[in-house]
Amino acid sequence: VTMSETINTYNPATGEKIDHYHLMSAEDAEQAVTRSQEAYLNWRRTSFETRADLFNNLANLMEERIDDLASLMTREMGKVTAQGKQEVQLCAEICRYTAEHGASILEDEHRIFEGGRAIITYQPIGVILGIQPWNFPLYQVIRYSASNIMAGNTTVLKHAKNVFGMAQAIQQMYEDAGFPKNVYQSLLIDGSTASDLIKHKYVRGVTFTGSDEVGKEVAKEAASLSKKTVMELGSNDAFLVLEDADIDHAVEMCIQGRVINNGETCVAAKRFVIVDSVYEEFRDKFVAQCKKLKVGDPTNENTDLGPMAREDLRDELHEQVKKSLENGATLSLGGEIPDSDGYFYPITVLEDVSPGMPAYDDELFGPVASLIRVRDDKQAMEVANDSRYGLGGGIFSTDTDKAIALAKDEFDTGMVNINGYSLAQPNLPFGGVKDSGYGREHGGYGMREFVNIKTIMVAEKSAE
Repeated sequence: VTMSETINTYNPATGEKIDHYHLMSAEDAEQAVTRSQEAYLNWRRTSFETRADLFNNLANLMEERIDDLASLMTREMGKVTAQGKQEVQLCAEICRYTAEHGASILEDEHRIFEGGRAIITYQPIGVILGIQPWNFPLYQVIRYSASNIMAGNTTVLKHAKNVFGMAQAIQQMYEDAGFPKNVYQSLLIDGSTASDLIKHKYVRGVTFTGSDEVGKEVAKEAASLSKKTVMELGSNDAFLVLEDADIDHAVEMCIQGRVINNGETCVAAKRFVIVDSVYEEFRDKFVAQCKKLKVGDPTNENTDLGPMAREDLRDELHEQVKKSLENGATLSLGGEIPDSDGYFYPITVLEDVSPGMPAYDDELFGPVASLIRVRDDKQAMEVANDSRYGLGGGIFSTDTDKAIALAKDEFDTGMVNINGYSLAQPNLPFGGVKDSGYGREHGGYGMREFVNIKTIMVAEKSAE
Protein backbone atom coordinates (compact mmCIF):
# COMPACT_ATOMS: atom_id res chain seq x y z
CA VAL A 1 0.00 0.00 0.00
CA THR A 2 1.46 3.36 -1.01
CA MET A 3 1.55 6.22 1.46
CA SER A 4 -1.24 8.69 0.78
CA GLU A 5 -0.21 11.75 -1.17
CA THR A 6 0.13 15.04 0.73
CA ILE A 7 -1.60 18.13 -0.65
CA ASN A 8 -0.34 21.56 0.40
CA THR A 9 -2.45 24.70 0.25
CA TYR A 10 -0.91 28.11 -0.40
CA ASN A 11 -2.02 31.68 0.22
CA PRO A 12 -2.27 33.23 -3.27
CA ALA A 13 -1.61 36.75 -1.97
CA THR A 14 1.80 35.78 -0.58
CA GLY A 15 2.67 32.36 -2.03
CA GLU A 16 3.18 31.06 1.52
CA LYS A 17 2.12 27.56 2.54
CA ILE A 18 -1.03 27.50 4.70
CA ASP A 19 -1.62 23.85 5.52
CA HIS A 20 -1.31 20.26 4.32
CA TYR A 21 -3.85 17.45 3.86
CA HIS A 22 -3.66 13.74 3.13
CA LEU A 23 -5.54 12.44 0.12
CA MET A 24 -7.95 9.60 0.84
CA SER A 25 -7.20 6.27 -0.76
CA ALA A 26 -9.58 4.97 -3.43
CA GLU A 27 -10.69 2.29 -0.98
CA ASP A 28 -11.51 4.83 1.76
CA ALA A 29 -13.46 6.92 -0.75
CA GLU A 30 -15.49 3.89 -1.81
CA GLN A 31 -16.29 3.10 1.80
CA ALA A 32 -17.42 6.71 2.29
CA VAL A 33 -19.92 6.27 -0.57
CA THR A 34 -21.20 3.08 1.06
CA ARG A 35 -21.68 5.01 4.33
CA SER A 36 -23.52 7.68 2.36
CA GLN A 37 -25.87 4.99 1.00
CA GLU A 38 -26.51 3.68 4.52
CA ALA A 39 -27.29 7.22 5.70
CA TYR A 40 -29.61 7.67 2.69
CA LEU A 41 -31.77 4.71 3.67
CA ASN A 42 -32.71 6.54 6.89
CA TRP A 43 -32.55 10.10 5.59
CA ARG A 44 -35.02 9.48 2.76
CA ARG A 45 -37.65 8.67 5.40
CA THR A 46 -37.30 11.96 7.30
CA SER A 47 -40.01 14.59 6.96
CA PHE A 48 -39.62 17.80 4.98
CA GLU A 49 -40.23 19.60 8.27
CA THR A 50 -37.22 17.93 9.89
CA ARG A 51 -35.05 18.70 6.86
CA ALA A 52 -36.21 22.33 6.83
CA ASP A 53 -35.36 22.78 10.52
CA LEU A 54 -31.85 21.48 9.90
CA PHE A 55 -31.31 23.79 6.92
CA ASN A 56 -32.43 26.76 9.00
CA ASN A 57 -29.88 25.68 11.64
CA LEU A 58 -27.22 25.48 8.95
CA ALA A 59 -28.09 29.00 7.76
CA ASN A 60 -27.78 30.33 11.32
CA LEU A 61 -24.43 28.59 11.78
CA MET A 62 -23.06 30.14 8.59
CA GLU A 63 -24.00 33.58 9.81
CA GLU A 64 -22.39 32.93 13.19
CA ARG A 65 -19.19 31.76 11.47
CA ILE A 66 -19.22 34.35 8.69
CA ASP A 67 -15.92 36.00 9.68
CA ASP A 68 -14.03 32.70 9.91
CA LEU A 69 -15.48 31.36 6.67
CA ALA A 70 -14.74 34.56 4.73
CA SER A 71 -11.22 34.71 6.08
CA LEU A 72 -10.64 31.05 5.14
CA MET A 73 -11.73 31.84 1.56
CA THR A 74 -9.38 34.80 1.40
CA ARG A 75 -6.47 32.71 2.68
CA GLU A 76 -7.10 29.73 0.41
CA MET A 77 -8.17 31.34 -2.87
CA GLY A 78 -7.61 35.08 -2.55
CA LYS A 79 -11.19 36.36 -2.52
CA VAL A 80 -11.60 39.96 -1.32
CA THR A 81 -12.91 39.62 2.25
CA ALA A 82 -16.10 41.66 1.73
CA GLN A 83 -17.03 39.42 -1.21
CA GLY A 84 -16.35 36.34 0.92
CA LYS A 85 -18.90 37.60 3.44
CA GLN A 86 -21.41 38.16 0.63
CA GLU A 87 -20.86 34.56 -0.46
CA VAL A 88 -21.54 33.22 3.04
CA GLN A 89 -24.69 35.35 3.27
CA LEU A 90 -25.91 34.04 -0.11
CA CYS A 91 -25.38 30.46 1.11
CA ALA A 92 -27.42 31.15 4.25
CA GLU A 93 -30.19 32.54 2.02
CA ILE A 94 -30.04 29.43 -0.21
CA CYS A 95 -30.46 27.23 2.88
CA ARG A 96 -33.46 29.26 4.04
CA TYR A 97 -35.04 29.25 0.57
CA THR A 98 -34.56 25.47 0.43
CA ALA A 99 -36.10 25.05 3.88
CA GLU A 100 -39.09 27.24 3.06
CA HIS A 101 -39.95 25.93 -0.40
CA GLY A 102 -38.72 22.34 -0.44
CA ALA A 103 -41.95 20.71 0.69
CA SER A 104 -44.13 22.53 -1.85
CA ILE A 105 -41.70 21.99 -4.77
CA LEU A 106 -41.48 18.27 -4.01
CA GLU A 107 -45.11 17.71 -3.04
CA ASP A 108 -47.14 14.95 -4.68
CA GLU A 109 -49.34 15.91 -7.64
CA HIS A 110 -52.72 14.37 -8.38
CA ARG A 111 -54.12 13.75 -11.86
CA ILE A 112 -56.89 11.66 -13.31
CA PHE A 113 -56.73 9.31 -16.25
CA GLU A 114 -59.26 7.12 -17.98
CA GLY A 115 -60.09 4.39 -15.52
CA GLY A 116 -58.63 5.93 -12.41
CA ARG A 117 -56.54 8.50 -10.63
CA ALA A 118 -52.79 8.98 -10.49
CA ILE A 119 -50.25 10.27 -8.02
CA ILE A 120 -47.03 11.80 -9.32
CA THR A 121 -44.43 11.73 -6.60
CA TYR A 122 -40.87 13.10 -6.49
CA GLN A 123 -38.79 10.46 -4.77
CA PRO A 124 -35.07 10.67 -3.90
CA ILE A 125 -32.72 8.31 -5.73
CA GLY A 126 -29.66 7.93 -3.49
CA VAL A 127 -26.09 9.19 -3.34
CA ILE A 128 -25.19 12.20 -5.50
CA LEU A 129 -21.52 12.87 -6.23
CA GLY A 130 -20.58 16.55 -6.52
CA ILE A 131 -17.34 17.63 -8.22
CA GLN A 132 -16.85 21.32 -7.52
CA PRO A 133 -14.32 24.12 -8.21
CA TRP A 134 -12.46 26.51 -5.93
CA ASN A 135 -13.75 29.88 -7.13
CA PHE A 136 -16.83 30.03 -4.85
CA PRO A 137 -15.64 27.41 -2.38
CA LEU A 138 -18.71 27.52 -0.10
CA TYR A 139 -21.42 28.51 -2.57
CA GLN A 140 -20.64 25.85 -5.21
CA VAL A 141 -21.02 23.14 -2.58
CA ILE A 142 -24.12 24.49 -0.84
CA ARG A 143 -25.75 25.13 -4.23
CA TYR A 144 -25.93 21.44 -5.13
CA SER A 145 -25.87 19.78 -1.72
CA ALA A 146 -28.74 21.72 -0.12
CA SER A 147 -31.22 21.00 -2.91
CA ASN A 148 -30.29 17.32 -3.09
CA ILE A 149 -30.34 16.74 0.66
CA MET A 150 -33.71 18.52 0.88
CA ALA A 151 -35.00 16.10 -1.77
CA GLY A 152 -33.96 13.17 0.44
CA ASN A 153 -30.71 12.25 -1.32
CA THR A 154 -27.30 12.17 0.36
CA THR A 155 -24.18 13.76 -1.10
CA VAL A 156 -20.44 13.25 -1.32
CA LEU A 157 -18.16 16.05 -2.48
CA LYS A 158 -14.89 16.12 -4.36
CA HIS A 159 -13.67 19.68 -3.79
CA ALA A 160 -10.74 21.41 -5.47
CA LYS A 161 -7.37 20.69 -3.84
CA ASN A 162 -6.54 24.34 -3.10
CA VAL A 163 -9.64 24.72 -0.88
CA PHE A 164 -9.50 21.54 1.21
CA GLY A 165 -9.77 23.65 4.38
CA MET A 166 -13.19 24.84 3.22
CA ALA A 167 -14.17 21.29 2.27
CA GLN A 168 -13.57 20.21 5.87
CA ALA A 169 -15.30 23.28 7.31
CA ILE A 170 -18.46 22.51 5.29
CA GLN A 171 -18.76 18.94 6.56
CA GLN A 172 -18.22 20.21 10.10
CA MET A 173 -21.04 22.75 9.65
CA TYR A 174 -23.50 20.16 8.34
CA GLU A 175 -22.74 17.96 11.35
CA ASP A 176 -22.83 20.84 13.83
CA ALA A 177 -26.20 21.90 12.39
CA GLY A 178 -27.55 18.48 13.39
CA PHE A 179 -27.63 16.60 10.08
CA PRO A 180 -27.07 12.87 10.64
CA LYS A 181 -23.50 11.76 9.99
CA ASN A 182 -22.73 10.86 6.37
CA VAL A 183 -25.74 12.68 4.89
CA TYR A 184 -23.11 15.14 3.65
CA GLN A 185 -19.41 14.21 3.31
CA SER A 186 -16.39 16.07 1.95
CA LEU A 187 -13.94 13.56 0.48
CA LEU A 188 -10.35 14.73 0.16
CA ILE A 189 -9.73 12.98 -3.14
CA ASP A 190 -8.13 13.72 -6.50
CA GLY A 191 -9.72 13.75 -9.95
CA SER A 192 -8.93 10.15 -10.84
CA THR A 193 -10.48 8.84 -7.61
CA ALA A 194 -13.56 10.97 -8.31
CA SER A 195 -13.78 9.45 -11.81
CA ASP A 196 -13.67 5.97 -10.28
CA LEU A 197 -16.47 6.90 -7.86
CA ILE A 198 -18.78 7.64 -10.80
CA LYS A 199 -18.73 3.85 -11.36
CA HIS A 200 -19.65 3.08 -7.73
CA LYS A 201 -22.93 1.15 -7.66
CA TYR A 202 -24.38 3.50 -5.03
CA VAL A 203 -23.62 6.74 -6.89
CA ARG A 204 -26.86 7.56 -8.72
CA GLY A 205 -26.06 10.98 -10.13
CA VAL A 206 -23.17 13.37 -10.68
CA THR A 207 -23.18 17.15 -10.62
CA PHE A 208 -20.11 18.94 -11.94
CA THR A 209 -18.97 22.56 -12.17
CA GLY A 210 -15.72 23.35 -13.96
CA SER A 211 -14.14 23.40 -17.40
CA ASP A 212 -16.01 22.09 -20.42
CA GLU A 213 -13.21 19.65 -21.33
CA VAL A 214 -13.27 17.89 -17.96
CA GLY A 215 -17.05 18.16 -17.68
CA LYS A 216 -17.61 16.36 -20.96
CA GLU A 217 -15.38 13.49 -19.78
CA VAL A 218 -17.32 13.25 -16.51
CA ALA A 219 -20.64 13.32 -18.40
CA LYS A 220 -19.42 10.64 -20.82
CA GLU A 221 -18.35 8.35 -18.00
CA ALA A 222 -21.68 8.80 -16.21
CA ALA A 223 -23.73 8.42 -19.40
CA SER A 224 -21.99 5.13 -20.23
CA LEU A 225 -23.49 3.86 -16.94
CA SER A 226 -26.86 5.55 -17.57
CA LYS A 227 -26.37 7.91 -14.62
CA LYS A 228 -27.84 11.36 -14.76
CA THR A 229 -25.61 14.46 -14.66
CA VAL A 230 -25.93 18.21 -14.24
CA MET A 231 -23.14 20.20 -15.92
CA GLU A 232 -22.14 23.82 -15.34
CA LEU A 233 -19.14 24.34 -17.58
CA GLY A 234 -18.04 27.94 -17.60
CA SER A 235 -18.60 30.52 -20.28
CA ASN A 236 -17.42 33.52 -22.25
CA ASP A 237 -20.36 35.78 -21.51
CA ALA A 238 -21.06 38.68 -23.87
CA PHE A 239 -22.41 41.99 -22.57
CA LEU A 240 -23.94 44.10 -25.33
CA VAL A 241 -23.79 47.88 -25.22
CA LEU A 242 -26.41 49.05 -27.74
CA GLU A 243 -26.51 52.50 -29.29
CA ASP A 244 -29.23 53.73 -26.91
CA ALA A 245 -27.44 52.50 -23.75
CA ASP A 246 -26.81 54.70 -20.70
CA ILE A 247 -23.03 54.59 -21.12
CA ASP A 248 -21.97 55.64 -17.60
CA HIS A 249 -24.24 53.02 -16.06
CA ALA A 250 -23.12 50.38 -18.58
CA VAL A 251 -19.45 51.06 -17.79
CA GLU A 252 -20.02 50.74 -14.05
CA MET A 253 -21.98 47.47 -14.34
CA CYS A 254 -19.64 45.95 -16.94
CA ILE A 255 -16.58 46.60 -14.77
CA GLN A 256 -18.33 45.10 -11.74
CA GLY A 257 -19.28 42.08 -13.85
CA ARG A 258 -15.70 41.63 -15.02
CA VAL A 259 -13.75 42.06 -11.77
CA ILE A 260 -16.07 40.48 -9.21
CA ASN A 261 -14.36 37.53 -7.47
CA ASN A 262 -11.03 38.66 -8.97
CA GLY A 263 -12.47 38.00 -12.43
CA GLU A 264 -12.72 34.27 -11.66
CA THR A 265 -16.43 33.69 -12.21
CA CYS A 266 -18.05 31.42 -14.79
CA VAL A 267 -20.92 33.86 -15.21
CA ALA A 268 -18.69 36.97 -15.30
CA ALA A 269 -18.95 39.58 -18.04
CA LYS A 270 -16.06 38.68 -20.37
CA ARG A 271 -16.71 39.93 -23.91
CA PHE A 272 -18.00 43.48 -24.28
CA VAL A 273 -19.75 43.92 -27.60
CA ILE A 274 -20.14 47.64 -28.28
CA VAL A 275 -22.01 49.33 -31.11
CA ASP A 276 -19.77 51.58 -33.20
CA SER A 277 -21.61 54.85 -32.48
CA VAL A 278 -20.87 54.60 -28.73
CA TYR A 279 -17.65 52.56 -28.86
CA GLU A 280 -15.12 55.35 -28.17
CA GLU A 281 -17.12 56.84 -25.32
CA PHE A 282 -17.59 53.44 -23.69
CA ARG A 283 -13.94 52.42 -24.18
CA ASP A 284 -12.51 55.68 -22.81
CA LYS A 285 -14.71 55.59 -19.71
CA PHE A 286 -14.18 51.87 -19.19
CA VAL A 287 -10.37 52.16 -19.29
CA ALA A 288 -10.42 55.28 -17.08
CA GLN A 289 -12.54 53.53 -14.44
CA CYS A 290 -10.41 50.36 -14.57
CA LYS A 291 -7.31 52.46 -13.82
CA LYS A 292 -8.92 53.60 -10.55
CA LEU A 293 -9.42 50.07 -9.21
CA LYS A 294 -7.02 48.92 -6.49
CA VAL A 295 -5.31 45.56 -6.93
CA GLY A 296 -3.67 44.19 -3.78
CA ASP A 297 -4.06 42.56 -0.38
CA PRO A 298 -7.53 40.94 -0.36
CA THR A 299 -7.86 41.49 3.41
CA ASN A 300 -7.59 45.26 2.95
CA GLU A 301 -11.04 46.85 2.79
CA ASN A 302 -9.99 49.26 0.02
CA THR A 303 -8.94 46.45 -2.32
CA ASP A 304 -11.12 45.88 -5.39
CA LEU A 305 -9.18 42.95 -6.80
CA GLY A 306 -7.10 40.33 -5.03
CA PRO A 307 -4.66 37.80 -6.49
CA MET A 308 -5.58 34.95 -8.78
CA ALA A 309 -6.11 31.66 -6.97
CA ARG A 310 -3.07 29.77 -8.23
CA GLU A 311 0.16 30.54 -10.00
CA ASP A 312 -0.55 28.13 -12.87
CA LEU A 313 -3.90 29.82 -13.50
CA ARG A 314 -2.28 33.24 -13.60
CA ASP A 315 0.39 32.03 -16.04
CA GLU A 316 -2.24 30.39 -18.24
CA LEU A 317 -4.27 33.62 -18.36
CA HIS A 318 -1.14 35.56 -19.31
CA GLU A 319 -0.50 33.09 -22.16
CA GLN A 320 -4.04 33.65 -23.45
CA VAL A 321 -3.47 37.42 -23.38
CA LYS A 322 -0.13 37.09 -25.19
CA LYS A 323 -1.60 34.78 -27.82
CA SER A 324 -4.49 37.21 -28.40
CA LEU A 325 -1.99 40.06 -28.88
CA GLU A 326 0.09 37.96 -31.29
CA ASN A 327 -3.10 37.36 -33.29
CA GLY A 328 -3.83 41.07 -33.63
CA ALA A 329 -5.52 42.28 -30.45
CA THR A 330 -4.49 45.68 -29.05
CA LEU A 331 -3.44 46.08 -25.42
CA SER A 332 -5.08 49.16 -23.89
CA LEU A 333 -4.36 48.46 -20.22
CA GLY A 334 -2.47 45.96 -18.06
CA GLY A 335 -1.10 42.78 -19.58
CA GLU A 336 2.13 42.65 -17.52
CA ILE A 337 2.73 40.24 -14.62
CA PRO A 338 3.70 42.46 -11.66
CA ASP A 339 7.02 41.95 -9.92
CA SER A 340 5.59 41.10 -6.50
CA ASP A 341 4.82 38.21 -4.19
CA GLY A 342 1.61 36.32 -4.75
CA TYR A 343 -0.25 35.45 -7.93
CA PHE A 344 -1.46 38.90 -8.97
CA TYR A 345 -2.58 39.89 -12.46
CA PRO A 346 -3.49 43.45 -13.38
CA ILE A 347 -6.82 44.54 -14.79
CA THR A 348 -6.28 44.14 -18.52
CA VAL A 349 -8.25 45.58 -21.43
CA LEU A 350 -7.92 44.13 -24.93
CA GLU A 351 -9.31 45.83 -28.05
CA ASP A 352 -9.63 44.70 -31.68
CA VAL A 353 -10.60 41.27 -30.41
CA SER A 354 -11.74 38.90 -33.18
CA PRO A 355 -12.32 35.18 -33.87
CA GLY A 356 -9.23 32.99 -33.66
CA MET A 357 -7.99 34.65 -30.47
CA PRO A 358 -8.31 33.11 -27.00
CA ALA A 359 -9.92 36.40 -25.91
CA TYR A 360 -12.74 35.80 -28.40
CA ASP A 361 -13.07 32.01 -28.52
CA ASP A 362 -12.19 30.80 -25.03
CA GLU A 363 -12.90 31.57 -21.39
CA LEU A 364 -10.43 34.01 -19.81
CA PHE A 365 -10.77 33.20 -16.13
CA GLY A 366 -9.32 36.35 -14.60
CA PRO A 367 -9.48 40.16 -14.81
CA VAL A 368 -9.18 40.54 -18.61
CA ALA A 369 -11.84 42.39 -20.61
CA SER A 370 -12.27 41.82 -24.36
CA LEU A 371 -13.72 44.79 -26.26
CA ILE A 372 -15.38 44.04 -29.62
CA ARG A 373 -16.65 46.81 -31.90
CA VAL A 374 -19.71 46.06 -34.06
CA ARG A 375 -21.73 48.03 -36.66
CA ASP A 376 -25.17 47.90 -35.09
CA ASP A 377 -27.52 46.15 -32.65
CA LYS A 378 -28.11 43.27 -35.07
CA GLN A 379 -24.40 42.50 -35.42
CA ALA A 380 -23.99 42.83 -31.65
CA MET A 381 -26.45 39.97 -31.15
CA GLU A 382 -24.72 37.85 -33.82
CA VAL A 383 -21.33 38.30 -32.13
CA ALA A 384 -22.81 37.51 -28.71
CA ASN A 385 -24.13 34.19 -30.01
CA ASP A 386 -20.91 33.42 -31.90
CA SER A 387 -19.53 31.35 -29.04
CA ARG A 388 -19.50 27.70 -28.15
CA TYR A 389 -20.62 28.76 -24.66
CA GLY A 390 -24.03 29.88 -23.44
CA LEU A 391 -24.22 30.49 -19.70
CA GLY A 392 -25.11 34.16 -19.20
CA GLY A 393 -24.87 37.54 -20.87
CA GLY A 394 -26.15 41.07 -20.73
CA ILE A 395 -27.80 43.85 -22.71
CA PHE A 396 -27.58 47.59 -22.02
CA SER A 397 -30.31 49.68 -23.64
CA THR A 398 -32.69 52.39 -22.46
CA ASP A 399 -35.43 50.59 -24.44
CA THR A 400 -36.12 47.85 -21.91
CA ASP A 401 -38.88 46.21 -23.98
CA LYS A 402 -36.52 45.88 -26.96
CA ALA A 403 -33.83 44.41 -24.68
CA ILE A 404 -36.28 41.90 -23.19
CA ALA A 405 -37.36 40.81 -26.68
CA LEU A 406 -33.72 40.29 -27.71
CA ALA A 407 -32.98 38.42 -24.49
CA LYS A 408 -36.00 36.17 -24.90
CA ASP A 409 -35.99 35.45 -28.63
CA GLU A 410 -32.37 35.85 -29.73
CA PHE A 411 -29.84 35.44 -26.89
CA ASP A 412 -28.69 31.80 -26.86
CA THR A 413 -27.85 31.54 -23.15
CA GLY A 414 -29.43 30.26 -19.95
CA MET A 415 -29.45 33.68 -18.24
CA VAL A 416 -29.49 37.31 -19.41
CA ASN A 417 -28.96 40.51 -17.41
CA ILE A 418 -30.64 43.67 -18.66
CA ASN A 419 -29.13 47.00 -17.56
CA GLY A 420 -27.37 45.40 -14.61
CA TYR A 421 -25.16 42.60 -13.38
CA SER A 422 -26.38 39.91 -10.99
CA LEU A 423 -24.78 36.78 -9.64
CA ALA A 424 -26.88 33.79 -8.56
CA GLN A 425 -30.18 34.34 -6.77
CA PRO A 426 -31.70 31.62 -4.52
CA ASN A 427 -35.13 31.89 -6.19
CA LEU A 428 -34.05 32.01 -9.86
CA PRO A 429 -32.84 29.10 -12.01
CA PHE A 430 -29.11 29.07 -12.82
CA GLY A 431 -27.49 27.18 -15.72
CA GLY A 432 -26.57 27.28 -19.37
CA VAL A 433 -26.78 25.82 -22.87
CA LYS A 434 -24.28 24.70 -25.54
CA ASP A 435 -20.79 24.02 -24.13
CA SER A 436 -21.81 25.69 -20.86
CA GLY A 437 -23.69 22.52 -19.97
CA TYR A 438 -27.23 21.56 -18.98
CA GLY A 439 -29.48 21.21 -15.98
CA ARG A 440 -30.53 23.96 -13.60
CA GLU A 441 -29.77 24.86 -10.02
CA HIS A 442 -31.63 27.21 -7.64
CA GLY A 443 -35.20 28.46 -7.84
CA GLY A 444 -36.52 25.02 -6.92
CA TYR A 445 -35.29 23.52 -10.17
CA GLY A 446 -32.23 21.98 -8.52
CA MET A 447 -34.44 19.99 -6.13
CA ARG A 448 -36.03 18.16 -9.06
CA GLU A 449 -32.82 17.35 -10.98
CA PHE A 450 -31.96 14.15 -9.10
CA VAL A 451 -35.34 12.71 -8.16
CA ASN A 452 -37.39 9.86 -9.52
CA ILE A 453 -40.57 11.38 -10.95
CA LYS A 454 -42.67 8.35 -10.14
CA THR A 455 -46.20 7.76 -11.45
CA ILE A 456 -48.64 5.67 -9.39
CA MET A 457 -51.84 4.73 -11.22
CA VAL A 458 -54.81 3.73 -9.11
CA ALA A 459 -57.59 1.97 -11.04
CA GLU A 460 -61.07 2.80 -9.88
CA LYS A 461 -64.08 0.63 -10.58
CA SER A 462 -66.73 2.50 -12.49
CA ALA A 463 -69.98 2.88 -10.61
CA GLU A 464 -72.31 -0.04 -11.47
